Amino acid sequence: MTYIAGILTPVPNENKEAYVASVRKAWPLFKDYGALEMVEAWGDYIPEGEYTDFKSAVALKEEETVCFSWIIWPDKETHDKCGASMQSDPRWQNMDMPFDGKRMMWGGFTPIVAEKA
Repeated sequence: MTYIAGILTPVPNENKEAYVASVRKAWPLFKDYGALEMVEAWGDYIPEGEYTDFKSAVALKEEETVCFSWIIWPDKETHDKCGASMQSDPRWQNMDMPFDGKRMMWGGFTPIVAEKA
């Protein structure tokens, strides 16, 4: 069964193009490690919640936007191998991070319902 990595990233608005360039550079590496699909989305409607929301999840600052992303993997094992490669494959070290990686959050998810039109 597929496995999904979900990511929230606070990106300075002035770094939008650099962010796009960075994720385009990362996609071939993810693909080399078996990723099936990657989607990067720039937030344009991020409402404030009563208790929590996307902004507070990443401690969003003025002049930043939340990016919501996901990568679809064929299975958890493939995802985990890619994650482990980030410590050993030198290609990951050449990646730019035009955002505060300390406030980025991610997690792995096993699909329980998947519908398509």
